[in-house]
Amino acid sequence: MSLGWKDWSRSDILCGVIAPLIVVLVIIGLSFIGPFLMRQGGMGGSMGIVIGIISEIEEILIVVAIPLLLGLVWNRWAGGTSGFLLGSIYAMWWYVKYIPYAGSGGYSRGALGGFGPMLLGWVLTAMLIGYMAGALNRGSENFRRMVIVGVVSATVGGLLLFWLLQLSPSNVVDGLDGFLLTVLSRTAAGVIIPIIAKVFMWYGVAMNKKPDSGS
Repeated sequence: MSLGWKDWSRSDILCGVIAPLIVVLVIIGLSFIGPFLMRQGGMGGSMGIVIGIISEIEEILIVVAIPLLLGLVWNRWAGGTSGFLLGSIYAMWWYVKYIPYAGSGGYSRGALGGFGPMLLGWVLTAMLIGYMAGALNRGSENFRRMVIVGVVSATVGGLLLFWLLQLSPSNVVDGLDGFLLTVLSRTAAGVIIPIIAKVFMWYGVAMNKKPDSGS
């Protein structure tokens, strides 16, 4: 039976308005902190650490969490398409946000310089993570399967991105610290996102369950 214009539920408000609005507001808030800290003290010392953590949270949220979630709860096409779109948007956003500070590294503001493999990596790995999650999970609601799929998809994407970062002349994410920041942060997301996906599934089932008619 199709829904009418009066058929609204708490699930519609939570998943359709509140949850995406919170995600957007968090991203907007984080986007203001990084440039502010750059103006205060640049990338050196503790400022650089804070900026790196904030950038990593933004990155994981946009190019890992959302494609992975859609791949798990929907299908490979939703995960892959959202990954491609969000990865492209994040790459452009990052370039516009940080290219003014690239002059100190000898890169022209009017050219990609050495950022090419890095930007390409965000697009490809976000698409890969979302597509792999949908292809491996195949709509399953089994939590253990979802965790395995999430960890495998996110870790493979992290390894590919780390390799592409090493191909970028402007890369500063290297060594053991870079590996942990790039790969293990994605592996952690691969564990956390299936929990969120499962909660969404439980809530959706509970809201759509019909009461016993007694027949």
